[in-house]
Amino acid sequence: MQKSLENYRQSYGKGELLEEDIPSFPLALFTSWFNEAEAHPDIAEVNAMSLATCGIEGFPKTRIVLLKSFGEKGFSFYTNYNSEKARDIEENPRVCLSFFWPALERQVIIKGTAMKTSEEESSSYFASRPRGSQLGAWASKQSDVLTSRKQLELELKEVEERYKDKEVERPQHWGGYVVSPRSFEFWQGRNDRLHDRILYEFLEENTWERNRLSP
Repeated sequence: MQKSLENYRQSYGKGELLEEDIPSFPLALFTSWFNEAEAHPDIAEVNAMSLATCGIEGFPKTRIVLLKSFGEKGFSFYTNYNSEKARDIEENPRVCLSFFWPALERQVIIKGTAMKTSEEESSSYFASRPRGSQLGAWASKQSDVLTSRKQLELELKEVEERYKDKEVERPQHWGGYVVSPRSFEFWQGRNDRLHDRILYEFLEENTWERNRLSP
């Protein structure tokens, strides 16, 4: 039996997105929106984003990861290079990042190309992580099948013993990616589903084409 969700509706009206109020460069608008979301008391993890990949099987897959930096160089996150997402990126580096901040009735969709960060950047970020997370990066063979939770806990105990009273170095199979954007779409919820959608598409260095899309 199908569960009906026909009466699940939300009215939007907290803001607007008009061409005369927004910058020519999408990164400036993203930064402004991110800062507003960061300051909002009802948004717990402003840097949570969905990462969509499509690998050799041809099926797209989306999961939530944490944005760890953004700027002129792109948008970065970190993961296990043996994970499913990393294998997908190796096969097809074109990815999509999505941010949804419901308290502001806003979302941002970024399409771009992912490439590995430098060894130095990956090691620097790894060193900033809590020790438990560092040990977990060694213990978890991300995306591999486990026989039980107990197997993972035993792996962790082994790693804890190995690094007892020692600094935990970064595994070579763990590091970052940076996504170079090719397009940004900004969505602002509006009344009667007549939402504002503004698309920026990269043309050449320092040049972006901006268009309004129908909701």
